[in-house]
Formats: sequence, C-alpha cells, structure tokens
Amino acid sequence: MANKWVYTFKEGNMTMRNLLGGKGANLAEMTEIGLPVPQGFTITTEACTQYYEDGRKINDEIMAQAMEGVAWMEEVNGKKFGDLKNPLLVSVRSGARASMPGMMDTILNLGLNDAVVEAMIAGNPDPTFERFVYDSYRRFIQMFSDVVMEVGKKYFEQLIDKMKKEKGVTFDVELTAADLKELATQFKAEYKNQLGTDFPSDPVEQLKLAIEAVFRSWDNPRANVYRRDNDIPYSWGTAVNVMPMVFGNLNNQSGTGVAFTRDPATGENKLMGEFLINAQGEDVVAGVRTPMPIAQMEQEFPEAYAQFIQVCETLENHYHDMQDMEFTIENKKLYMLQCRNGKRTAPAALQIAVDLVKEGHKTEEEAVMMIDPCNLDTLLHPQFDAKALKAATPLGKGLGASPGAACGKVVFTADDAEEWAARGEKVVLVRLETSPEEITGMKAAQGILTVRGGMTSHAAVVARGMGTCCVSGCGDINMDEENKKFTLAGVLFTEGSEISIDGTTGNIYAGIIPTVPASISGNFGTVMAWADKFRTLKVRTNADTPADAKKARELGAEGIGLCRTEHMFFDPERIAAFREMICSDTEAEREVALDKILPYQQGDFKALYEALEGNPVCIRFLDPPLHEFVPTEDADIEKLAAAKNKSVEEIKAICESLHEFNPMMGHRGCRLAVTYPSIAKMQTKAVIRAALEVQAAHPEWTVEPEIMIPLVCEIKELAYVKKVVVETADAEIAAAGASLKYQVGTMIEIPRAALTADEIATQADFFCFGTNDLTQMCFGFSRDDAGKFLNAYYDTKIFENDPFAKLDQTGVGSLMKTAIALGKPVNPNLHVGICGEHGGDPSSVEFCHKIGLDYVSCSPFRVPIARLAAAQAAISNK
Repeated sequence: MANKWVYTFKEGNMTMRNLLGGKGANLAEMTEIGLPVPQGFTITTEACTQYYEDGRKINDEIMAQAMEGVAWMEEVNGKKFGDLKNPLLVSVRSGARASMPGMMDTILNLGLNDAVVEAMIAGNPDPTFERFVYDSYRRFIQMFSDVVMEVGKKYFEQLIDKMKKEKGVTFDVELTAADLKELATQFKAEYKNQLGTDFPSDPVEQLKLAIEAVFRSWDNPRANVYRRDNDIPYSWGTAVNVMPMVFGNLNNQSGTGVAFTRDPATGENKLMGEFLINAQGEDVVAGVRTPMPIAQMEQEFPEAYAQFIQVCETLENHYHDMQDMEFTIENKKLYMLQCRNGKRTAPAALQIAVDLVKEGHKTEEEAVMMIDPCNLDTLLHPQFDAKALKAATPLGKGLGASPGAACGKVVFTADDAEEWAARGEKVVLVRLETSPEEITGMKAAQGILTVRGGMTSHAAVVARGMGTCCVSGCGDINMDEENKKFTLAGVLFTEGSEISIDGTTGNIYAGIIPTVPASISGNFGTVMAWADKFRTLKVRTNADTPADAKKARELGAEGIGLCRTEHMFFDPERIAAFREMICSDTEAEREVALDKILPYQQGDFKALYEALEGNPVCIRFLDPPLHEFVPTEDADIEKLAAAKNKSVEEIKAICESLHEFNPMMGHRGCRLAVTYPSIAKMQTKAVIRAALEVQAAHPEWTVEPEIMIPLVCEIKELAYVKKVVVETADAEIAAAGASLKYQVGTMIEIPRAALTADEIATQADFFCFGTNDLTQMCFGFSRDDAGKFLNAYYDTKIFENDPFAKLDQTGVGSLMKTAIALGKPVNPNLHVGICGEHGGDPSSVEFCHKIGLDYVSCSPFRVPIARLAAAQAAISNK
C-alpha cells in the first residue's frame, strides 16, 4: 500500500497525536466515545513534511487521498461538494501535535461560489436564510483572501465598517441580506483588485489552496516565534482537519461558543465559557463581538445546554484534565468541534493539579508531570501593592483575562511595543483586538489591554500562555487607532501616557500603581513538596547578595552554586581601592590596596554563610578582565592619580593598556590570579576568615566553603593557583587555632578543560560547568554580539533556538559528558554541577539529570522551575 496520508475521524484515536495532530486525534477520540462530532477527515503531519520536501507543493497522491476523504464525507453526511441542490460546505483547520492557539490558520464555509449561493437561496425562500447565506459567503471570501491568498484582513474590515456607517448600524448582525450581498460583491472586487485574478469558484481548487495554506502557515513568522518560545520542533509539522460546516450563524436558534471545564485563570472547578447567538466560532475567538457568559446559554437553548454539561463531564472523566472545548449549535442541535487540555495560568495549573489528585483523577506523580515548569515563573511576578490599589479608583473595567499587575506607557502597535521595550521602556499594548501576527509585540509588553474580545479571545489565550497580564473586552474605551489615542471615562490617553492594568480583576487605572513581590499560595507548597519527593538532582542558586540568597532559600534553594565576587567590587568605597591595586607597580603595593578591600569581602561572605545556615556556598574568584573596573570619568581618574601619586596621563595610559581586542578570551579568570597572586590571596583570606567567624558563632552548622577557580584550561594553571589558595587558607586556619574543611574546585568553561578533565580532576574537589562561556567557546560566538545575526539563523532554520538560552545537547552537551566520563573515575568524590543560565531551563535540567550531575544552579526566581523540572526528569527517566 502507498503511504496513508488521510484518516477519517472513525479511523483515529487520541494516541495518534503525532500523526494526526492534537485536534485531529481528539476529534477522532470524541467520535469513538460517541460525542456529536461532524464527520470529516485529517491529513497527517507527515503530509506536511512531504509538502515541504516537495518544494512546498501538495503531491497528487496526497490530493487524491484528500478527495477520497471528501467522497467518504459526502456519503456519511448525505451532501455533495460543489452540488447546487444539497451542497457540502467544509471548514479547513490546522492542528499540530502541541497546542498553538491562534498561531496557524482556519478557513470556514469553503465550497461556496455564486452558483451554489443562488441555488441555496432558491431552495429556501425564508429571508433570514438568505441573510445567512450571504453572511457565510462574505466571511468565506474574507477568510480565504486573508489566509490563503494573503490579502490583508484590513481591506475587508474597512469595507464592512464603511457599510455599517452608511447604513447607520453598530453591529454586523444588523446588516440585511441585501447589504451582505453587496459586501460579497465588493469583497470579490477587492480580491481581484489586489491579486489581478477572479476569486476561485471551483470548490476542489478552493480546497487544494486551503490545504496548502494551512501547511504553509506552519512556517509563518508568528508560528516560528511561538515554537521557539515553547520548544516545539520545526520537524513536527501540522495536520489539516477537513470537516463539514455546522452553522452557528444560521439563525437565532443557532450559535457558537468556547468553554473550559474549569476556570483557566484561577483553576476553580466550575464551567467557564462564552457564547454568541447567530455567530461563527471565529467571532468568539477573534474577539470581534464581545460574547455572553455560558450560563446564559441555558435560558436560550435549554436542551443543548443540558447535553453540553453532560459532554463536559464525559470529557473530563475521559481525559482526566481540564478541557478547552469549541462547539456550535445549529437549529438547537449541539455539535462538538474540538477539545484539548486547556491552557491555564500558573495559579490555575497548581489549583487544578491539587484538585485532580484530591478527586482521584491523578496520582501525585502524574500531577507533577502536568505542570509546565516555565509557567511557574509568572507566580513569582509582582502584584499591585494592596494599599496603593485601595487608594486608586479604576477608570474602567474589562475582563481579567490573564492575571498579574502591569503598568507602563501606552503604545498602540505591536511594532511600537517591541521598539519601546528594546530601549528599556515598560509598555502596555492597547489594541482594538490583537491578532496572532502581533505575538512578538505582546511578548515585549508588560501587559495587554483590548477593547473587543472575551476570556477566550486570541489576546486572552496567548497572554495566559506567556504569563503576561491581560485585560480584554473593555468596550467603554473609545479607540482611535489611526491617531494613536483613546479615551476612557473622559480621560484621554495618547502614546506614552501612563496606565496600570490588573489582569486578575480587569480594572484599569490612570498612572502608575506601585507593585510588590508576589506572595506564594498553599498549592505551590503542596506541588513543590511532591516535586521534591521525586527529584534526585539538587537545586542551588546563583546569588551575590544576602537578599538574593534569602529569596532563593524561601523558594527552595539548597545552597549557592555560584557567588560572583566581582559584583562586590563596584561599591564606591571598594572600587577606589581596587583601582589603586590595578595601578600599582609592585606586588607589595598591590597587597596594601587589596588589604583595604579585605574587610568588605569578609563581611560579604559572612552575610552569605549566615543566610545559608550551613548549606553549601560556592564562591567564584574574580573573573572579569581588569579594564571593566578602571575609571572612565575625568573626576575619578584625577582622584586615582592623587591616591597613587601619578599624573593623570600615566593613569590614562595604564587604563588604555588594559583594553583588549577580545576581552572575553583575554586577561581574566584564573589568568588574573596567575599574574597577580595577591588577588587570590586576599579573596582566600576573606572566605576563610568569614567561615571561621560564622562557624564559631554557629557550631550546629556545617560551614565548608567551596572555592571555585574560573576559566581553567590546563592542569598546571589550576595547580599553581590552588597552591596559592591552599597555603593562604591553611595559614589562616592555623593562626585561628581552629579546624575548618574547605574545597577547591574549578569551572569547566573552556573546551580544553572538558577534554583534559581526567588531568584536571586530580587537582579539583568539584567541577562546575559554566555553560554560558562553554557555549560561547564551543560555538565560537561572542555572547554579546550573537544577537545581531542569530535571527537570520532562526529564519533559515539553521537554529531552532538560542543556544545561550537552551543548552546545546549535541555539542556543548557532549563536552559535558566527556568531562564527567573522564573526571569521575580519577576522583570518585568529585561532585559536579552547572551554574550557567541553563540551570533554570527545563530541557537543560532534564539533560543534566540524564548525564548524572549532582546539582543545577540558577537565578533565585528560577529555583522553583528547576525543582519541578528536576522532578519531571526523574519521573520520565525512571
């Protein structure tokens, strides 16, 4: 048998997600469990891959099987494609393996043309039916032009707005059949005007073009950005679902809705959704009209509502998770158009996980696996200060579509949001409604405010997925997008005006309301306790200040994996002494200058040990090149010249001589300690004296400092610096008449260190992978410059994500594996961790678990993400 590219809904089930995409697999599953699904077929994700392999063409075999699917659909539904008596109209929708709301395209009412429209109307003289047919036709022309032929929506929206103005009406539903017929004619003329050809009337041609458009949308810019943010591989492809239309816009006995079996913002176990009478599904999701809450559906369609409640229960019991469903009612009869595990905010995800365990739907292990670690980030986002909020009066209220507090300057376009944010401004994006191509602007904004749309509109769903605060459907806003201004409650907002929005309550305020750090709920503690039960990887934090260390401990950190000592030098009193050290001529002079810094460093370390209460603290010795510390302002240069008894010219010459062509590979890390051993001596004294002091005060704690030598590439280099450290430390401990254990280890951040780890392990008590530098050296990219060209790499699919954000497991990962495989046999007590930014990235954490690291270390707010990711890694790699 040739390849099978097409499956009817009766041939699939939910286990075939990789082949049929999420939507196709769930439509087949709903068919199997006896729910009312209009019977259609799915073209597989493999066909999408084939389409790209064939140079973006659908081959004859795929098209032939699609037409067999159409024939099957005609038989089951008793209607014929392109027939004048009883035409079959279809919808064409995308559906990838992973849910990507609003990222790819949909076409409704396909199969209409002038002849079919006239025949349908001739067969049913009811004027409301005539209006429905023209409404469906103008929608089809508009969607087909926008999605398939890439003629912008705005041309058609302008024609609709013009028509509504001429007729003196506010809503689309108020336009008559004659108005809509006229619109359809105007739309076709606009299509020809834009493309130079007539609107295609052959339904088979329409179908082929629509299928191609869905495949093509897998590669559109917004889908590529969404995939990169959500770790969805390009190679997966999307499936295409073709199914008979059911019409929510047939008459007032019809309608369409979107619902969640639990509240996606809070997780409360109650049905939440929205419904529009006499509308098509796109109207709810696109937020063109603001819908009514689902409970009102009971008054309008009691039988269908009762059946729908039953369906919700069936689906939750079947999938054991919160479901997001789209449905249509045609002449009071219910049809299910899709279901999926619903996107939810972080508080909702925790609430639902805890509830599902209580209700017996899930085990603790399954509940831990349900939560997306990246989502936890948003729990830790700031909220408005309660006192300030009480004192403020809201100007207006929309729907609290995605929780959080956002304040900033108003911008009116996604592009402006990106531009303003790039120069460091905090912005709130205000739109009539958002559309999927605006995703990068939505990402750049602190919050999103829309005039139209409900809790299930594009803006709401995408904002919830990104953890961005969103208020939608504030109809009181009088918007003038052209001129970048709006009024609300008599207050005029222009570009740059300050605004605050509350995504939990939906309230909108003029001006900036102060925010406070988030407080964490009981569900968070419950789920984290489950996660800690399953994980084997320890989680430390990168922290240089007691405040950061304390925050990280609250969030569950089990030690400090990286304390960067250079940040401590920039304090005005210390930097002066450090600059004197840099401009000294002899080692003795250098020691005098460094002795001024010693008490400060000792105080820093003491405060860190106290914050960690006997948990491990790993201190990295000075790493950056010296030129980062030298003065640039004239006043500072003069001050330094006076302190060193040198002329301003001499100081300038010294500063000048420190500049390097390639500082990242220059005089930094342990190379500083080789040139100026006095730096390592001073830092060792500070580490050991602080440890002795804290241990004496707290005999119940185990204070065992870990001293980390950065940027080592050769065993002799480590041996040289280690000797300085050990001699200094032992002398301090002896002088104090105490006993203290300490460790000396190294960062593995140069490929040569990984390749000679068997030698280095003879001198090191531990390894810590500095994956920021290791990535930089492995790729030969400068971290600070790569951003200038990486976008071209994403566009051409050379890279699917940023190697500095997501660990490159093939190249950098292989260096890490090599270092462990070489180092552990030589030194069985060697402990190994990672302390680059990758330590808080879930896929990188899983890799660290697999290759046998002892711990990951990440910034304080990413600690919960790493704890959950480590638990998921342990569960899935049992």
